[in-house]
This record gives sequence, C-alpha cells and structure tokens, in this order.
Amino acid sequence: MINTDTTAEHSDNTVVLVRSIADDFARASFAATDIKVMPYDRTAALIVRWPVAHARARPILLLAHLDVVAARAQDWTHQPFRLEERDGYFYGRGTLDDKQGATALVMALLELRSEGFRPNREIVLLLTGDEETDEHGADLASTQWRRWTDAEFALNADAGGGKFDAAGNLIGFTLQAAEKTYATFTITAHNRGGHSSKPRPDNAIYDLAAALMQLSSYRFEPQLNDITRAYFSARQAHEPGALGNAMRSWLANEADGAAADAIEADANEIGMTRTRCVATRIQGGHADNALPQQASATVNCRIMPGVSVDQVRQQLVKLVGNAALEIQATAAETPGPASPLRKDVLDAYTAAVHRRFPNAPIIPEMSTVGTESRQFRSVGIPSYGVDGQWIVVPQDQRMHGQDERLPVQALFDDVGIFHDMIARLAGQPAASH
Repeated sequence: MINTDTTAEHSDNTVVLVRSIADDFARASFAATDIKVMPYDRTAALIVRWPVAHARARPILLLAHLDVVAARAQDWTHQPFRLEERDGYFYGRGTLDDKQGATALVMALLELRSEGFRPNREIVLLLTGDEETDEHGADLASTQWRRWTDAEFALNADAGGGKFDAAGNLIGFTLQAAEKTYATFTITAHNRGGHSSKPRPDNAIYDLAAALMQLSSYRFEPQLNDITRAYFSARQAHEPGALGNAMRSWLANEADGAAADAIEADANEIGMTRTRCVATRIQGGHADNALPQQASATVNCRIMPGVSVDQVRQQLVKLVGNAALEIQATAAETPGPASPLRKDVLDAYTAAVHRRFPNAPIIPEMSTVGTESRQFRSVGIPSYGVDGQWIVVPQDQRMHGQDERLPVQALFDDVGIFHDMIARLAGQPAASH
C-alpha cells in the first residue's frame, strides 16, 4: 500500500491497488459475488462482505481509506512512496494516515478467515479512494451503495489510537465518537476603487483587514457535549498541574470561560472546547497603482456538533459588524451527530487494548478533523474511530507532514486489536493474538 502513490494526482494507482487487495480476498476464498470493486470519478472503492447464513444481529461495517495527501520527495529524508523500516519505525506517506488502518483491517480479516472464524453477523469492509479530497466514495457508500454497506454500526480505522509522551508514559487510547463539521466561508469587501494617488478612508483591503483582526481575537462560546465531557472527565484523572485543574474547573462549571480558555491554550487541546475559525487565504486588488475594488479572505471553520453552518455564518456577520462586507459559506459538510457510546464497542476496544496495554485509559474523543464516519452518522449508522495504532507525541505527529512514520510495533498491535475486536463483536471472544 505504501509503495503505491495514491494521491489525487495519481488516483489511477488507487484503482490498481483496490484490484490487488480484491485479489487477496479472492485467494482467501471469499466468493467473487462478495468482492466488489466500485469505480467512481477517477478512483475506486472496495467493498468486501463476509456473509452469514443465519445472522443473529445486523452487520458491522469496517472503514478505512487508501488515498493519501501529496508528498514532495525533495522535502523528505527518503522516498515518501517507498516503505522504509529504520530505527524501529516504518516511514512513508500513509504510514499514519490511513494505510496503517487499511492494512490492519485487511490483515485482521484475512487472519480470522485463515483461523476458521465463523461470525454470527455479516462483516463488511469498505476501503475508499478519495477521503483526503472529495469524500465522494463515502457519500456513495452511505447512500447509493447502501444495500451493500448497511450496518448496525461502523468501526473506522481513520481515528482513535494510543499516545505515549516523550518520557514513555502511556497517555491513553482514544475512541472517536464525534467530530467537528468542516465549513469554509469567504469574506469579501467591495469598493468603487480609484487612483492610488488619491487614497480615501474607505478601502476594501483595510475593511477586510479590520474584519480579520476581529476574527483573530474572537473566541466562540465554549460548550460541552456528552463526548467531550467524557473525554475531559477521563483526561483530568491523569492530568496534573494547571491543565488538569482547568479541566476540573470547566467540568464543574461549563460557564467557566477562563478555564476553557486555559484548556484551549494547550497545544494538544486546541479546538476541543468550542467552534474555531481561522483565516487561511487572502487576495485582493487588481493593480499596484489602483485602489482595490475587491479584497477577500477564506476562513476555515471547524464547528462543534449540534451547531449549524448558518449559525456560525450569522455569528461571523455579527462579529464583523460591517454590512458592506459579504460573508458566504463556500464549502460545508452536512453535519453528523455524535454517536452514542455503545457498551459493546467500548468493551471490545477496551479488552483488545488492555490485552496489550493493561490499565491503559480508554478515552472517548471528539475529533477536530473530519473522517468518513460523518457520512454514516448522518444516515443513522453510528460510527466509532477505534484504530489500534499508537504514537509518541509530539515527535510522531506527522500526519500530512514530512517524514510521516509509525512505530513498527504499533502496526502489529493495530492488526491484533482489530482482530480481537472483530472476533468479539461478531461472534466470540478472540484467542490470544
């Protein structure tokens, strides 16, 4: 998987990779009718069903994506699209996002098959090819392909996982049950312009700059939901010092904005207490010697569950306080609700993790980034990010970055954790793995 460049620019390679993985399942005696290569756009998805004649429960859906973001070879210390094992790490684009998860799911299913495992409910694997761009595969899978992907719940390998600190202390493993909504707004200032030798107080660039300065210092109201309350309740139990005190204060009083601000000031907790918006692009003017007739900025927002895109737009309008500025949502996801914390999923993840990391804290989590769980949550299929990999923070936080890497042992733990979870949720406790 790593050795295949599956960036958007080379999406044809993803089609080849999907067919290769399909062949792996065919060799493992999965029937041809249960293996579906689904071409769409310029890429493809893979759907594999493990059928059950007399199912005792509705299916489980397993999710991961095969595409990756671009990587420039000149920026890396080795080739990004060639797997390299060095100093206890696997290096390569996708080792952390999300080919480790796709590998773990494929290997877990193939190992269960080779062991003669007999599930008591259908298991469905979905590997998509455009999560990093359009997410059209997940849109199709949750709607038009629903007859093959319908499930009681989904397990997503693109979220969750463990973290160690630099001293080797295990912080815990997270189970993702909610995520923020992605939305992009454009703020545009218009002006009649004129000659630059005759400047006036009204100026499109200045108006836009004033609006962005308002945004830079603004903080949306903090808010807790069931998932973030569970997250901070677990985190505060093991967090000493000022950060732990801030968590405890905020849990005791959701209106304690100062405590929420202190949490947001920590690099690992940014975005966990509220909706966040930030300017990401800017353009304006049409000539060096002319007053600008237009200036615009792109503002990207990550919106808390339960808050609509239009509510955020109205807040931005109020914040800017300038009726001459146009504020429009130019891209927005359909918000997905938080998934209820199912006891069977939580117990299965906990048991699989504790087999390898006894007493590791299991922490419910809301992601500040988006995953394909959103599409399935939106159509009534609860989804849980329960990947079994782990990293050392902050050294290994290289998702989408230079020299992306994953500890070698973390990949094998990932396979084992998914093996055990699937076995437990689909029929029987797993043997030691």
